[in-house]
Order: sequence, then C-alpha cells, then structure tokens
Amino acid sequence: MVFIKFSAYNYHSFPLRCGSEKVLGLEHPDTLTSMNNLAFVWKDQGKFEEAEQMNRRALGGREKVLGLEHPDTLTSVSNLASVLQDQGKYEEAEQMNRRALVCIVVVHGSVGCSAAPS
Repeated sequence: MVFIKFSAYNYHSFPLRCGSEKVLGLEHPDTLTSMNNLAFVWKDQGKFEEAEQMNRRALGGREKVLGLEHPDTLTSVSNLASVLQDQGKYEEAEQMNRRALVCIVVVHGSVGCSAAPS
C-alpha cells in the first residue's frame, strides 16, 4: 500500500494545480474560493507576500463576479486586511477592515457600500 503525504498546502491548492483555473475559468466562484483557501494556508505558513498577492487576486475576482456586497467578497476583504496587518501594513489593513464594516452595515440595511471608503 502506498501512502501519500497530503499537506494543507496540497489540499487547498489541489483545485488550482489540477486545472480549476483552466476548466472552470479564473473567475469561477470555485476557483476564487480555491485562491482564497490557498492564501489562507500561505498566511498560516508565514508566506505573507504570497498570501497578500493571492488574496488580492481572489478579492478582485470576487468583486467582479459577485459584487462589492456579497458575503464572499467581504470575506476576501477581511482576509486581505488580516494578512496586511500581519505584515505591519496597518493603514491599509485599517482601510480594508473599515470597508468590510461599512459593507456589512449595508447588507443589514443602513448605508451605501463602496470599494474605497474614506
């Protein structure tokens, strides 16, 4: 019997490496979820620059496909804020967290949501 070591990296990046980008397309929600998951693993591994880049990719796709107020988009906003904070990029992290907060308020019926809150 052969056993294959299947790490968190392998688990979360498997859909990307096995062609979800090619089969489903770069903007398919499942591909974007795989990007988000891979960024999460990289963040946990301390690979903050890679995680930031992948989070930005996932966020851009989710904004385009799902819209600014979609819960998955807001998850990407929060995930990016978290990795920015881990890198000491506090001002940008704060902006992303404020954006997420404003959009969550919108979803529950208060004010308007925008990609760049002031």
